[in-house]
Formats: sequence, C-alpha cells, structure tokens
Amino acid sequence: MRNKSVLFLTQAAVIAAIYVVLVQIFAPISFREVQVRIAEGLTILPYFTSAAIPGLFVGCLIGNFLGGAIPLDIAFGSLATLIGALGSYALRKYKFAVPVPPILANTVIVPFVLFYGYGVNIPIPLQMLTVGLGEVLSCGVIGLIFLLALEKYRDKIPGFNNFHG
Repeated sequence: MRNKSVLFLTQAAVIAAIYVVLVQIFAPISFREVQVRIAEGLTILPYFTSAAIPGLFVGCLIGNFLGGAIPLDIAFGSLATLIGALGSYALRKYKFAVPVPPILANTVIVPFVLFYGYGVNIPIPLQMLTVGLGEVLSCGVIGLIFLLALEKYRDKIPGFNNFHG
C-alpha cells in the first residue's frame, strides 16, 4: 500500500514538473488571448493514471505563477485544467473523447479571465474561439498523438497499468 502512495506522489510530481517546464519553454505561446499551451497536451495523462489529476493542477498553478500570471489567472486557469483533468479521467474508457473536457473547460473559463482579469478588449465569444482553437491544437492534436504514443508503452511504465479502457 505504501509503495502505491509513493508511486502516486512521484507520478504527480513528475507530471507537474513536466507541465511547468513546458509552460516555461513555450511561454511566448502559453499565455494571452491567442495561445497554444503545449503543456495542455499532457491533459490526456488521466487516461493512464489518476496521479495526473493533481499533477496537472499543481503544474498549472506553478506554471502560471512562474509565468507572471495574475492571481485570477493562477486560480481560475488552474481550475480549468483541474476540471479538464477530472473530465479526462471520467472519459478514460473513450480514448478519443479524453481531450474533450480540457478543451471545453479552458474554452469556457480562460476567456473570462482574459477579459476581466487582463482587460483584453476582445469580445468573449471571439476569445472562446481563439482559446478553443489553441486547446484543440494542444489537447486534441498534440495530446492525442502523445496518448497514442504512450499507449504502446503503458505496460512498461510503472503505475500506468491502472488503465480502464
């Protein structure tokens, strides 16, 4: 039982660290109204392990903080990632639906943060379109490519065997 807890915490920490690194490396395209947050491609990881849920949430919190985001963005942007991760985990039996929850959560929440928090003077529906397109690219395209690549190795990765597909 203890080894499972250690594995869970280790996986969550590694996922958080990778998320933060990806946000920092791709910072110029990870923020603002037109964004493709490459790190959001990791939101497919709940398909493999529930440890991805806290890992993605904490990674987004830290990534937003280090990226200079305002408190509203740190809180609600991270909440959008958490909601997306929970939804991805809930849909883990439907491989190609796994990217949908983070796409929807960020498409709905992030434009309000941009409009009210950053004062981006673009109508919210248009921001939903731009943020949504970025999420489709990061979660729907990059995320699914990542999922299909990892799926071949899930039996070789410790803890990725709690797959329920």
